Amino acid sequence: MRLCLDTNAYSALAGGVPSVLGILENAEEIHVPTTVLGELYSGFQLGTLLEKNLKELDLFLSSPGVFIKNINREVSFRYGFLVKMLKEQGTPIPTNDIWIAAVSLNEGSILLSRDKHFKCIKGLQVLGF
Repeated sequence: MRLCLDTNAYSALAGGVPSVLGILENAEEIHVPTTVLGELYSGFQLGTLLEKNLKELDLFLSSPGVFIKNINREVSFRYGFLVKMLKEQGTPIPTNDIWIAAVSLNEGSILLSRDKHFKCIKGLQVLGF
Protein backbone atom coordinates (compact mmCIF):
# COMPACT_ATOMS: atom_id res chain seq x y z
CA MET A 1 0.00 0.00 0.00
CA ARG A 2 1.24 3.46 -0.95
CA LEU A 3 0.21 6.19 1.47
CA CYS A 4 0.27 9.95 1.23
CA LEU A 5 0.47 11.71 4.59
CA ASP A 6 -1.66 14.66 5.52
CA THR A 7 -0.18 17.00 8.13
CA ASN A 8 -2.46 15.65 10.85
CA ALA A 9 -1.30 12.10 10.09
CA TYR A 10 2.34 13.06 10.66
CA SER A 11 1.34 14.87 13.85
CA ALA A 12 -0.47 11.75 15.04
CA LEU A 13 2.60 9.66 14.20
CA ALA A 14 4.87 12.06 16.11
CA GLY A 15 2.40 11.89 19.00
CA GLY A 16 2.59 8.10 19.06
CA VAL A 17 -1.03 7.38 18.06
CA PRO A 18 -1.07 3.55 17.87
CA SER A 19 -3.53 3.28 14.97
CA VAL A 20 -1.36 5.53 12.79
CA LEU A 21 1.81 3.66 13.75
CA GLY A 22 0.17 0.39 12.70
CA ILE A 23 -1.04 1.76 9.39
CA LEU A 24 2.37 3.21 8.51
CA GLU A 25 4.21 0.02 9.46
CA ASN A 26 2.24 -1.81 6.76
CA ALA A 27 2.85 0.78 4.02
CA GLU A 28 5.20 -0.05 1.15
CA GLU A 29 5.77 3.63 0.44
CA ILE A 30 5.00 6.81 2.36
CA HIS A 31 4.65 10.01 0.35
CA VAL A 32 5.08 13.38 2.04
CA PRO A 33 3.91 16.33 -0.08
CA THR A 34 6.01 19.49 0.14
CA THR A 35 2.82 21.28 1.20
CA VAL A 36 2.74 19.07 4.30
CA LEU A 37 6.38 19.93 4.99
CA GLY A 38 5.52 23.63 4.79
CA GLU A 39 2.67 23.20 7.26
CA LEU A 40 4.90 21.23 9.61
CA TYR A 41 7.78 23.69 9.42
CA SER A 42 5.47 26.62 10.10
CA GLY A 43 4.02 24.81 13.11
CA PHE A 44 7.52 24.04 14.36
CA GLN A 45 8.54 27.69 14.00
CA LEU A 46 5.51 28.84 15.98
CA GLY A 47 6.04 26.24 18.71
CA THR A 48 8.57 25.87 21.48
CA LEU A 49 10.26 22.61 20.41
CA LEU A 50 11.78 23.63 17.08
CA GLU A 51 15.05 21.66 17.28
CA LYS A 52 13.39 18.51 18.66
CA ASN A 53 10.67 18.58 16.00
CA LEU A 54 13.15 19.20 13.19
CA LYS A 55 15.32 16.27 14.27
CA GLU A 56 12.34 13.91 14.52
CA LEU A 57 11.07 14.97 11.09
CA ASP A 58 14.52 14.59 9.52
CA LEU A 59 14.82 11.10 10.99
CA PHE A 60 11.40 10.17 9.61
CA LEU A 61 12.15 11.60 6.16
CA SER A 62 15.38 9.61 5.97
CA SER A 63 13.57 6.32 6.68
CA PRO A 64 13.46 3.70 3.93
CA GLY A 65 10.31 3.96 1.85
CA VAL A 66 9.60 7.60 2.74
CA PHE A 67 9.60 9.98 -0.24
CA ILE A 68 9.11 13.74 -0.44
CA LYS A 69 6.74 14.56 -3.30
CA ASN A 70 7.19 17.91 -4.99
CA ILE A 71 4.65 19.98 -6.80
CA ASN A 72 5.27 19.67 -10.53
CA ARG A 73 3.35 20.42 -13.71
CA GLU A 74 1.13 17.31 -13.46
CA VAL A 75 0.26 18.01 -9.82
CA SER A 76 -0.45 21.64 -10.69
CA PHE A 77 -2.84 20.56 -13.47
CA ARG A 78 -4.67 18.26 -11.04
CA TYR A 79 -4.84 21.11 -8.52
CA GLY A 80 -6.52 23.35 -11.10
CA PHE A 81 -9.00 20.61 -11.97
CA LEU A 82 -9.80 20.03 -8.28
CA VAL A 83 -10.37 23.73 -7.62
CA LYS A 84 -12.87 23.83 -10.49
CA MET A 85 -14.58 20.60 -9.42
CA LEU A 86 -14.91 21.66 -5.78
CA LYS A 87 -16.28 25.06 -6.78
CA GLU A 88 -18.86 23.47 -9.09
CA GLN A 89 -19.88 21.04 -6.32
CA GLY A 90 -20.13 23.84 -3.78
CA THR A 91 -17.74 21.98 -1.49
CA PRO A 92 -14.72 24.22 -0.92
CA ILE A 93 -11.84 22.92 1.21
CA PRO A 94 -8.65 24.63 2.41
CA THR A 95 -6.19 25.48 -0.37
CA ASN A 96 -3.31 23.48 1.11
CA ASP A 97 -5.55 20.42 1.33
CA ILE A 98 -6.32 20.72 -2.38
CA TRP A 99 -2.57 20.62 -3.08
CA ILE A 100 -2.18 17.57 -0.81
CA ALA A 101 -5.06 15.82 -2.60
CA ALA A 102 -3.52 16.65 -5.98
CA VAL A 103 -0.23 15.03 -4.94
CA SER A 104 -2.01 11.94 -3.63
CA LEU A 105 -4.04 11.56 -6.83
CA ASN A 106 -0.96 12.12 -8.99
CA GLU A 107 0.98 9.42 -7.11
CA GLY A 108 -1.93 6.98 -7.00
CA SER A 109 -1.59 6.77 -3.24
CA ILE A 110 -4.13 6.55 -0.43
CA LEU A 111 -4.36 9.74 1.62
CA LEU A 112 -4.01 9.18 5.37
CA SER A 113 -5.96 11.95 7.09
CA ARG A 114 -8.50 12.60 9.78
CA ASP A 115 -10.06 15.44 7.75
CA LYS A 116 -13.53 14.46 6.56
CA HIS A 117 -13.70 17.10 3.82
CA PHE A 118 -11.39 15.03 1.58
CA LYS A 119 -14.34 12.67 1.00
CA CYS A 120 -15.86 15.21 -1.41
CA ILE A 121 -13.00 14.70 -3.89
CA LYS A 122 -14.06 12.10 -6.42
CA GLY A 123 -11.42 9.46 -7.09
CA LEU A 124 -9.35 10.26 -3.98
CA GLN A 125 -8.90 7.27 -1.70
CA VAL A 126 -8.85 8.39 1.93
CA LEU A 127 -7.97 6.31 4.95
CA GLY A 128 -9.08 7.81 8.24
CA PHE A 129 -7.66 7.15 11.66
